[in-house]
Amino acid sequence: MTRFNGCIDLHHGQVKQIVGGSLSDKAPEDLKTNFVSTETPKHYAELYKRHNITRCHVIKLGPNNDDAAKEALSGWPNGLQVGGGITSENAQTWLDYGASKVIVTSYLFPDARFSKERLVDLCQRVGKERLVVDVSCRRRDNKWVVAMNKWQTMTDMEVNQETLTMLSEYCSEFLIHAADVEGLCKGIDEELVQKLGEWVNIPTTYAGGGRSIDDLALVERLSKGKVDLTFGSALDIFGGDGVTFDECVAWNNKHQ
Repeated sequence: MTRFNGCIDLHHGQVKQIVGGSLSDKAPEDLKTNFVSTETPKHYAELYKRHNITRCHVIKLGPNNDDAAKEALSGWPNGLQVGGGITSENAQTWLDYGASKVIVTSYLFPDARFSKERLVDLCQRVGKERLVVDVSCRRRDNKWVVAMNKWQTMTDMEVNQETLTMLSEYCSEFLIHAADVEGLCKGIDEELVQKLGEWVNIPTTYAGGGRSIDDLALVERLSKGKVDLTFGSALDIFGGDGVTFDECVAWNNKHQ
């Protein structure tokens, strides 16, 4: 059954909601921010814990976010997944800080080319059950290609059944941001969600474009219940007016 999973996006130490496609190291002035929270990362962690919203992810978008991520983990030790800058060298450290799992993308793509050696090494270091692979992607020529480095750099990996089956041998979950619609609140990538329902064989969370509570039923129908959904900018706790946190909690309680 499709369920709502939470997120805590961190940018320069604050909880924010941004338009994913506007992240750029070359042109930081182009960043489009939908919401900057006055609440702490720990506040959101405790909120998710209180309502048993499991498999939530904390994403560090760039530098200066380590302290904020640690603060979030203090609000729900062993209850949150952490991603952003994860490598073989620091993955265990984040687990020791209290992450339930670590999420990896860019490290697997040195020079934007997939390294299976790095994936295998990371899996061996932390264990398959504590590793999430973020195969966030952008649409190119009617296919989806993994995007790394805050979704700025296209890699050599297409998101399809073959690659997802291979990756699933070394991780226990997928996180998939549809970067082209991330933060726009204009609707999910329905074709991608439907394809994920056909392709994935492990728990998968989709993010990008969610705008109303009806999207949970839509994702459930398109993916046949194999894909979960997270809301960002549309959610009232992040300044949105498309869907309320209470609605999401009620959906999860009804669809246990």
